[in-house]
Amino acid sequence: MADDCFAHPRLAAIYDPLDPDRSDLHAYLQIAEEFEARRVLDIGCGTGVFALLLADRGIEVVGVDPALGSVDVARAKPGSERVRWICGDATDLPPLRVDVATMTANVAQAIADPQMWRTTLRGAYEVLRPGGLLVFETRDPARRAWEEWTRENSYRVTEIPGVGSVESWVQLIEVSWPLVTFRWTYGFAADGQVLTSDSTLRFREREEVERDLIAHGYVVDDVRDAPDRPGREFVFLARRP
Repeated sequence: MADDCFAHPRLAAIYDPLDPDRSDLHAYLQIAEEFEARRVLDIGCGTGVFALLLADRGIEVVGVDPALGSVDVARAKPGSERVRWICGDATDLPPLRVDVATMTANVAQAIADPQMWRTTLRGAYEVLRPGGLLVFETRDPARRAWEEWTRENSYRVTEIPGVGSVESWVQLIEVSWPLVTFRWTYGFAADGQVLTSDSTLRFREREEVERDLIAHGYVVDDVRDAPDRPGREFVFLARRP
């Protein structure tokens, strides 16, 4: 099940204006260019921001996400016909052969269930060409990012054209290691509606991720720092031999 912030139509429609800075995607674009990728699978494509950036560069893209609300937003964007959109997960893919598979932002950590994590790694492996690359990020647990997830740190009011003022903030709900649960709250000034969305992320140590990748047949080529969040995240580059 996708979280409401991605699946609920009203929340999916405001996801992009609430998070307009996607400089985190630059590193993924650079990796795709460095690897001379012509075909990319974007796992957890959300509202399609990264998939459309790739398509702008002439790359053939398949975007898959379990949240229909987000996929509908992606399909409605200009140029969306250049991307093949699938509502589902990495177990719902048609026969593909891609150069690079990606999981940007929170996608890898949002796959909190161990069995679903394994099937995702397996599904990505099966569609990668020999020598193809799986690229994703995950927060370094040692940085304890959840300690900053408070109303005081996150509260803001955003003016969204056609929607009006939207209040939003995040609050930590529970730390049950290695799972961390938090709640986003959204208040719509236009009609007073308040919506909430709970999310759970799984924090994995670097060594655990490397073991999982190797167990599924990958070779870990590199573990990089996230350039926009130095010292906070691991960016894994895992190759199908």
